[in-house]
Amino acid sequence: MYIKKILIAIVLLGAVAMGGFAWYVYNTAFTPNTAFNNNEAHVYIPTDATIHDVIDELEPLIDNPDSFLAIADRKQYSSSIKAGHFIIRKGMSNNDIVNTLRSKNIPINIKFNNQERLENLAGHISRQIEADSTSLITAMRDPEFLKEVGLNDDTALSLYIPNTYEFYWNTSAETFRERMKKEYERFWSDSRIEKAKKQNLTKEQVMSLAAIVQKETAKVDERPRVAGVYLNRLKVGMLLQADPTVIYALKRETNDYDQVIKRVLYKDLELDSPYNTYKYAGVPPGPIAMPDISSIDAVLNPEQHDYYYFVADVTNFGYHKFAKNLAQHNANKAQYVRWVNSQGLNR
Repeated sequence: MYIKKILIAIVLLGAVAMGGFAWYVYNTAFTPNTAFNNNEAHVYIPTDATIHDVIDELEPLIDNPDSFLAIADRKQYSSSIKAGHFIIRKGMSNNDIVNTLRSKNIPINIKFNNQERLENLAGHISRQIEADSTSLITAMRDPEFLKEVGLNDDTALSLYIPNTYEFYWNTSAETFRERMKKEYERFWSDSRIEKAKKQNLTKEQVMSLAAIVQKETAKVDERPRVAGVYLNRLKVGMLLQADPTVIYALKRETNDYDQVIKRVLYKDLELDSPYNTYKYAGVPPGPIAMPDISSIDAVLNPEQHDYYYFVADVTNFGYHKFAKNLAQHNANKAQYVRWVNSQGLNR
């Protein structure tokens, strides 16, 4: 009878222990362990991450990092960490989170436009994917790569067509660059190349001229007309005389691309720079900024007209007054200069 009682006690203790263990496992693995209020949170696991890197990424998002680590070890996630972008949802358990981090790497949309230089673009992209700005600018300026795509240091920005693209977050600088090469080749269809030839322009010259159009007017509907002015000038051998190229030349000369220049002075027109279109004929050696698709297509599909001049319209801000001859232009310009002086814009 005594031995029977002992056996019963052992069985009961075992059952209690097993129950306690089962409760511990369930509580650790299957109860919610999220600490954010939104419906979901984005998690970015870097390449070659350790479990400690994962914990650092998750710590602001979960209530109990230690319990997550226990489940991660039990499920052998710690030895098979996958880099990428993942989404965890409010109320997920440790088991759910580990399974999510093992699942499909979710692509992200990256966007870029209006970047003035490769350095600006690299910095902008580095805030959206894993690759840092240093590795991006190195890849973008790689001489062998530029030679392969038929570009140079001046025209390198032409490769990057502003748009929204789908990437994996853990994209390397080289992978980003190669993808942009494919997008560039796709953009320059036979139709666009043929249109460039009709304007007697190379692809690179189209991009350089489009950058000027982009800087001259923010009004998309006016860009074909502005493009037509510059193409008319090129056809008759006139200087482009585009103020944005002088501003770019000044920034390039001083290596200060952050300065704000609201007014071009007569002395600026004497700056000896291949980007100064008041001094050098033809299209500048490279784009002075990143043109968007509307500016590129404006050059490829310009408005047909007899205008050779334009100046900002102070009666319709954002737009310009166009002129067919210098006398008409000087009258329009006088009105603009009076307005500028009244605003005290000396620089």
